[in-house]
Amino acid sequence: MMADETRYSRRKFIGAAGATATTLAIAGCTEQNPTDGSDGGDGGSGGDGELSGTIDISGSSTVYPLCVAVSEQFRKDHSGVDINVRSTGSGGGFANYFCPGDTAFNNASRPIKSEEEEDCTSNGVTPVELNVATDAVTVIVNNEADWVDSITVDELKQIWKPNGATKWSDVRSEWPDEEFELYGAASTSGTFDYFTEVIVGESGSSRQDYQATEDDNSIVTGVSGSTYAMGYLGYAYYSENTDKVKALAIDDGDGEPVEPSLENAKSGKYKPLSRPLFTYAAKEELAREEVAEFARFYIEQSANRDLVADRVGYVPNTEEDMQAELDKLNSAIEEAQGN
Repeated sequence: MMADETRYSRRKFIGAAGATATTLAIAGCTEQNPTDGSDGGDGGSGGDGELSGTIDISGSSTVYPLCVAVSEQFRKDHSGVDINVRSTGSGGGFANYFCPGDTAFNNASRPIKSEEEEDCTSNGVTPVELNVATDAVTVIVNNEADWVDSITVDELKQIWKPNGATKWSDVRSEWPDEEFELYGAASTSGTFDYFTEVIVGESGSSRQDYQATEDDNSIVTGVSGSTYAMGYLGYAYYSENTDKVKALAIDDGDGEPVEPSLENAKSGKYKPLSRPLFTYAAKEELAREEVAEFARFYIEQSANRDLVADRVGYVPNTEEDMQAELDKLNSAIEEAQGN
């Protein structure tokens, strides 16, 4: 397989995350050596010095397209390593895969919770938090919703809090006397945790009568298909669908609405919906050379604007931030490998 043939477009990265437990297996085009670890055993370096083995990754649907992009790039130089990336939601990944010790990494769109850390510890898993990008959570409406271009945080709270407003006119009298059709993240999602915390004021506090999903493409489809719909999702999914839905500028209370964009997220102007994105490495798994090398590559690529911003749609780390994350990672690798 030629290198160009393994290069997914950003649309294909995002489109691949089309189901709650989507798994993208990033494998080579030739038969793998029986010692490459593809049977779930130990990997490392083969007899020719090349890396081999299998790396399983779970977690955030928001971070998923970035992780897939990084994985594809990594395999251009390490075709003996198979990488399975599963989109499960941040919480679903921690609970069902990472903390039980079934994956080497868990992508997350919010920091790990204390109870998740305790769960990991009880299973002999030590999470190493690594920042890989910055996101701008985006509120979207139908393209025909010509009555709204911006919204305040307080108005969003009125809509999304438990037993929230049922009609647009409940929020602003000049808005249509029509019921909301709402789409958003499932409760297993880090996006759900973050959005409810900064908008409603308490993580996990949300109305229940909305279409909840881990499939961000379903949110786009739902909002684009209903004039009175509203939804929220990661910026990368909006940026791939600007022709289908409209993003709302957010007024944080100062009367100056700010549009979601990479520049506004990076500058801190897009408040309160800009947030860091993470991957968590299992420290014990870093003893495997293929896992350690992939982790280093993941962090190094976090400062690659072509990949993070242009291909996927997030704000890349600065070189300084990347180096700080890499130093933290290298310390964990040294401890894991007993160096």
